[in-house]
Amino acid sequence: MAHYKTEQEDWLIVYLKYLLFLFNFFFWVGGAAVMAVGVWTLVEKSGYLSVLASSTFATSAYILIFAGALVVVTGFLGFGAIIREQKSCLSTYFCLLLVIFLVELVAGVLAHVYYQRLSDELKQHLNRTLTENYGQPRAVEITASVDRLQQDFKCCGSNSSADWQHSSYILSREAEGRRVPDSCCKTVVTRCGQRVHPSNIYKVEGGCIMKLEQFLADHLLLMGAVGIGVACLQICGMILTCCLHRRLQRHFY
Repeated sequence: MAHYKTEQEDWLIVYLKYLLFLFNFFFWVGGAAVMAVGVWTLVEKSGYLSVLASSTFATSAYILIFAGALVVVTGFLGFGAIIREQKSCLSTYFCLLLVIFLVELVAGVLAHVYYQRLSDELKQHLNRTLTENYGQPRAVEITASVDRLQQDFKCCGSNSSADWQHSSYILSREAEGRRVPDSCCKTVVTRCGQRVHPSNIYKVEGGCIMKLEQFLADHLLLMGAVGIGVACLQICGMILTCCLHRRLQRHFY
């Protein structure tokens, strides 16, 4: 009877090992995906970040990159712990899973908080950026960000092209008679912003605020979905790790 029980314990340990190994593989892939989403957000879309009032969006992306990198490293540790069946490695693996879970929880909270105040921030800050900072010598990065924003989203002004009437740049000599920046034009050529006919410039209902708000909301949703998916995997992993750790304890003692 004792021999049968030992065989049953051995079979259960092997079963848990394979299950945890499979989980760890998906966990590792999920970590790589989290890191990729964070890097893509910062590298590909970094041109829009300078027009935002706070750094919460960028901070969430940095946290995701950190969590993703930690997941990848933890995944390798997990493979080693499962193969070698060392309780100390499994304990370390469990602790790292818990740390990553907490890091992703912080990123999720930041993303949720930022999503709640996203619309108000854009309405207050974007219009001020366009009127006060665009085209100024000390705001070259902001000017480039606004130009890219208007061209990528095919929009003009924060709410409409009329917002540019109050811009310090448009009212200055540097504008050379432009009524909107050249980046508002459907086909950008020098001083094309002098003509504000709908056939020449983008006339979008809601302006750039609506377009940028939707863009940021979609990215926050994507970051949140990926983070939740990996967090669910982590919970499963922590349960499996505890079960395997306990079985190994009983088996050897």
